[in-house]
Amino acid sequence: MKSEKLRLDSLTVGYNGVPLISDITLSLAKGEILTLIGPNGSGKTTVLKSITRHLATIAGTVYLDGKNMQLINGKEVAKKLAVVLTERIRPEIMSCFEFVSAGRYPYTGSFGMLTSHDKEVVNNALEKVNALDIADKDISQISDGQRQRILLARAICQEPEVIVLDEPTSFLDIRHKIELLGILSDMAKKSGISVVMSLHEIDLAQRISDKIVCVKGDRIAAYGTPEEIFSDEVIKSLYDIESGSFNALLGNIELAAPQGKARCFVVGGCGCGIPFYRALQKRGIPFAAGILMGNDIDLAVAAPLAEYVVKIPPFSTISQGDIEKTKKLIDSVNAVIDCGSPAGELNRFNSELLSYAAGQGKTIIKTLAELKEAEL
Repeated sequence: MKSEKLRLDSLTVGYNGVPLISDITLSLAKGEILTLIGPNGSGKTTVLKSITRHLATIAGTVYLDGKNMQLINGKEVAKKLAVVLTERIRPEIMSCFEFVSAGRYPYTGSFGMLTSHDKEVVNNALEKVNALDIADKDISQISDGQRQRILLARAICQEPEVIVLDEPTSFLDIRHKIELLGILSDMAKKSGISVVMSLHEIDLAQRISDKIVCVKGDRIAAYGTPEEIFSDEVIKSLYDIESGSFNALLGNIELAAPQGKARCFVVGGCGCGIPFYRALQKRGIPFAAGILMGNDIDLAVAAPLAEYVVKIPPFSTISQGDIEKTKKLIDSVNAVIDCGSPAGELNRFNSELLSYAAGQGKTIIKTLAELKEAEL
């Protein structure tokens, strides 16, 4: 059993004594990653700032390593808990090394002089975030991605047991988002550091987190493992999504399906149909698709986007009834899209469907370029 590093017990948070979110109860064990998700302005930052004592709590208790944080002095808290907030840093002229060195303040004397051990800790922190090469650079001259790594290095310098980060991927491109979250994941797994953070990218939150907290504005709407939280129903409710869908299997969001009767039929499978489904959605062209097995990755995208999908259970043998149903759909559309799905024993019926479509004089589209030019 992992030891508990952080616990919120019946916490109420808000501003100027006015409650915003009440009865927050959750815990975080050593080496776990807990992520807050929810709409903009829902209270994620308020919760984090209440944990870190940047905001006074209204009721309840925050326990850090089993102790009431209100009874621990600031320097002792800083040895156990480090904070990385979203605000862009505007330091005086200093090098990245000097900025990261400020993370040693809980351990240095009144004059802030670094010992050889302190300098070693700073260099180790820079190495962990892959920033040794910019240690001597002026911090005002580095990129946003480098700046986030430097902020994280300063937090690591405190040698904390818990790191709290407010939207650490803000201002970062996808490469640097992945890189930063990879560093956090390694810290949790290899060093046993517990991580609490907020993220807007729910697909990344799903992949990196051990626990998820859904913050809804006036309450905690849900709390649990990613497997418990990430479903179309929970995400739609959390973000008040009225059109479109969230796919828990792939961790992605699909936009609303085109409205109307299908104007083309997509013969897909094995992921080959996905680019075509999304291209049709972008053009607002309703379509039908099939024949797809229940375990085909195509189905995860076709189902929310298509007007109708002919589907069968995984690894099933196609029935003549399903083939006839599909042929009727082909009869009703203007064109058929051949996605180039590889044919095998279980999906050999695709070839039959394409031959039937050609025999009926249907336009056969085989590439995205052809689809772009087609009049449907």
